[in-house]
Amino acid sequence: MRSISVQELARHHAEQPIELIDVRTRIEYSELHAAHARNIPLSELDPDAVMARHTELFDDQPLYLICQSGKRSLKACEKFLTAGYDNIINVVGGTQEWRATGLPIEQNEQVISLERQVRIAAGTVTLLGILLAYLIHSYFLAMAIFVGAGLVFAGISDTCGMAMLLSRMPWNRGLCGELDTYSKNT
Repeated sequence: MRSISVQELARHHAEQPIELIDVRTRIEYSELHAAHARNIPLSELDPDAVMARHTELFDDQPLYLICQSGKRSLKACEKFLTAGYDNIINVVGGTQEWRATGLPIEQNEQVISLERQVRIAAGTVTLLGILLAYLIHSYFLAMAIFVGAGLVFAGISDTCGMAMLLSRMPWNRGLCGELDTYSKNT
């Protein structure tokens, strides 16, 4: 599997148009993304549909995949390889590196980040559990314990169930406007 730095990718894009797919969630993408990236969340990624469209528009050029740091785009690359496509390149460092390097980004300041939504929800459920345990019954401490255990699990596994749940909420699903044509219409 090939990889590329954000600086090298920017040079390639300056020479000729490229296709850059951001595999983060829709809310992450709507918060901040590389200026010319298109969003197809990893959970919706259909390698056959993406490559059919890609080869139609970009001939034999590689498809570049990016995420926040490079982990999810690496998983996306593995999906393409499993499906039999090898003309794909993982962008090392992801959007974090893209932004840190000063490359062009699009940013929506009005969006509450998914990370902040998780903090708000976790804090609210924890406080509510403690308050209900104090006022009604000690069994409500289970709410606080459950949230605490979930946060520990999220830290260890780098997978957050609450973030996955919140990303599916109606206020987070419509942020990017139209559904991506690659994942739904091809």
